[in-house]
Amino acid sequence: MKIKSIECLQARPTPKATSKVRRPAWVANAEVANPMSKFEEFKRYRSSWLPAWPGFWVKVTAEDGTFGLGPCSFGCATAVIIQDHFAKLLVGQDALAIEKLWDLMFRMSKPYGTVGLASSAISGVDLALWDLAGKLQGKPVWQLLGGKLREKIFTYATGNDVDWYLECGFKAVKLACPYGPVDGVRGIDLNEQLVAQTRDQVGDEVEIMLDCYMAFDVEYTVRLAERLRPYNLKWIEEYLIPEDLDGHVAVRERLPWQTLATGEHMYTPWPFQWLIKRRALDILQPDIHWVGGLTACRRIAEMADVAGLTVCLHGGAMSPYGTHLTIAMPNMPWGEYFVGTAPGVPLAEGHSYNGTFAPVDSYVYVSDEPGFGVDIPADQLTPFG
Repeated sequence: MKIKSIECLQARPTPKATSKVRRPAWVANAEVANPMSKFEEFKRYRSSWLPAWPGFWVKVTAEDGTFGLGPCSFGCATAVIIQDHFAKLLVGQDALAIEKLWDLMFRMSKPYGTVGLASSAISGVDLALWDLAGKLQGKPVWQLLGGKLREKIFTYATGNDVDWYLECGFKAVKLACPYGPVDGVRGIDLNEQLVAQTRDQVGDEVEIMLDCYMAFDVEYTVRLAERLRPYNLKWIEEYLIPEDLDGHVAVRERLPWQTLATGEHMYTPWPFQWLIKRRALDILQPDIHWVGGLTACRRIAEMADVAGLTVCLHGGAMSPYGTHLTIAMPNMPWGEYFVGTAPGVPLAEGHSYNGTFAPVDSYVYVSDEPGFGVDIPADQLTPFG
């Protein structure tokens, strides 16, 4: 079955949450340490410097009219790569030759750089191809990957509304770290205060992780980790900018006792290969929507599995694109569930499209529908851009 067309489309907006909120969500006012924290005018809110590029859908249609859908990030910057470049070479190719199609996109993007926006564009097309493959064969994607390794996925909540996450039944939480090197010793004190309060709140039976969002340097990472050692963090995450590969090795050498995780802002499998070879990480965290799609994530998971390492997809429990891969891989025991809605709003009201399950008592299930189970009628999709 050959590819007939590849399009970038937008869907009608989904209804917003209607339940009564108890208080604003933590993301409304919380300061989060980030790579721009060194600049005072951009320090307080990530929204002051992040691009406002909307997401969209990639639709890959086969000769018989069957189509697959994959979400894509970063707006027109990635849509132009897909529509003006990738589509021209992929239309007419075998729709089920996903490995070949991935390699074509990877190699044709070399003149302008695969890492970053092109990698995100590859992700959108790749996910649409997997969705199409499942629909053409009448099977869920997890079955195309060899079947389920487990019947449900353990999930943890990311965010700082910890009381709400406990009420929702989560058994693990990941905090957004508020302060970084620019805040000095006072920032370390306040970070410790947040973690200490959380440990008192959740007790010893609930795991705590700390997300540092590319905000630290090696020295600050080591100092903060040493300060937080009494609170038994399961892992510390994304403490350095992704390009500082040698820095990751340095942190590993100085913190041999601390579980280390990163990878959501790394693109293609190659940086992960480098870090795996040097044993610089314990947990790899690619984003299936940015790193190069399911095909790239599966390669990363297989490399990590051979090395005895764990993979936990960034945001992996928030959509069927992540859950189908997670439930089929032997070294993906957990899924991340970012909670951006306000306390009081049921988790299911925060979903942006169907095929996604809300966690119940820290577990999510996966659809048995063909493809990823994301069913958006064609008449609800219009051209993007």
